[in-house]
Amino acid sequence: MSNRTIYWFRNDLRLHDNEGFLKASQRPGEIIPVYVFDPRIFELSPLGFRKTGIFKTRFLLESVEDLRRSLQAKGADLLIRFGEPEKVLAELAQQYDVSEIHLSKEVAQEETDVESSLSKRLKILNVDMVFTWMATLYHVRDLPFGFNKLPNVFTDFRKSVEKNTSVRPTLAEPSALNLPEEFVPGEIPSFQTLGYEETELIQADGRGVLDFKGGETAGLQRLHAYLWETQNLATYKTTRNGLLGADYSSKFSAWLAVGCLSPRKVYEEVKRFETEIIVNDSTYWLIFELLWRDYFRFVMLRWGTRLFKPSGLKLDKDKTWKQDKALFERWTSGQTGVPFVDANMRELNATGFMSNRGRQNVASFLAHDLGIDWTWGAAYFESLLLDYDVCSNWGNWNYIAGVGNDPRENRYFNTYSQATRYDPDGAYLRHWLPELAEVPADRLNKVWQLSKSEQETYGVSLGSTYPLPIIPADKWL
Repeated sequence: MSNRTIYWFRNDLRLHDNEGFLKASQRPGEIIPVYVFDPRIFELSPLGFRKTGIFKTRFLLESVEDLRRSLQAKGADLLIRFGEPEKVLAELAQQYDVSEIHLSKEVAQEETDVESSLSKRLKILNVDMVFTWMATLYHVRDLPFGFNKLPNVFTDFRKSVEKNTSVRPTLAEPSALNLPEEFVPGEIPSFQTLGYEETELIQADGRGVLDFKGGETAGLQRLHAYLWETQNLATYKTTRNGLLGADYSSKFSAWLAVGCLSPRKVYEEVKRFETEIIVNDSTYWLIFELLWRDYFRFVMLRWGTRLFKPSGLKLDKDKTWKQDKALFERWTSGQTGVPFVDANMRELNATGFMSNRGRQNVASFLAHDLGIDWTWGAAYFESLLLDYDVCSNWGNWNYIAGVGNDPRENRYFNTYSQATRYDPDGAYLRHWLPELAEVPADRLNKVWQLSKSEQETYGVSLGSTYPLPIIPADKWL
């Protein structure tokens, strides 16, 4: 019987604290590290945009390339293929005569459907699948309740977990990796192989908050810089609602999303920071955000496909949503005539990133002010966000749309008051809406009220150089 093992890297593109890969590498015999690019995640959605857009794709390619370099530094390599993973992995299992395929456990429908399909193919081959849970800060088996009894409210979840559960320690990288002699690594696919046209290959706008580089190396560098070089963690709670610049928030989400950073690694570094530098509300708040990330994953584990339906977790089928493509496209293109919404959407389109404050506001605007099917917005975020995480994205959209398990009756955002509170001098709006650069701060967020003479003075032509609002925006004032 063969002692060969395939390790299938998924959203765990790292060597540090990778329990699944460590266990697989410790088995006797040879190991075959594999990453499979699934063509289905790059296809066009029914709404006309790619399921995985250019920014996330570039970040993913960089992350896989970095993982390959890390494996090569240990005398190993990464086998890369392009195709449907359930088919590719079954073929590789036969080709290399493996006895087990190890992989991380996912919880959302598309990922678990692939797991089921692969399992059926491997049973015929008498190859076992070995899953490892490792996407969360707290291990699912350590929760003080069964996942089917997950609290409906985050605060109850948080209090129970903090009181009754400990975070498991991080694990070391594998030491020795033995590849089969006939190992054929394969090439990292090009954008063209993934289906991209030349016109889609845009570079991130230089006005972005950070030059996000994919990979474990870059993720660990960002962790070190935010905690130890700048010590910005010490003020995280007071700056986290910022809009401009690299350091108002940690920006760890992109590396966490594809597993270039382990949440336990982040936790341990925060705890070390508290020991060596300071303990305060800000240091706790970063761990608090990791708990939110955990909660959304456990919500997906418990309720599954309900998160993807317009009726949401509440199964609210009485609420109707408009499916107005023209209005939706005004939102996606940042042409709503509401400056705070437009600035955030233009940042997203140009860079693949948007602040947490921005995400809440544009989502509220789409769902509540326009009444557009919120799942369209969630799908657009899935395409554009380079830090897209299926559980956090769809969980957050459920909350904002009012169909999630949220104790608040209405999570509606007054975009005018939000903008004047978080961007009082208009610096963010001018950064992303240069056509409004001359408008005074006190008029920026009600630019639609400018008279003809004021428009001439400030170099704006409403309905021409900047759109009139697509809703009666005076309601916020």
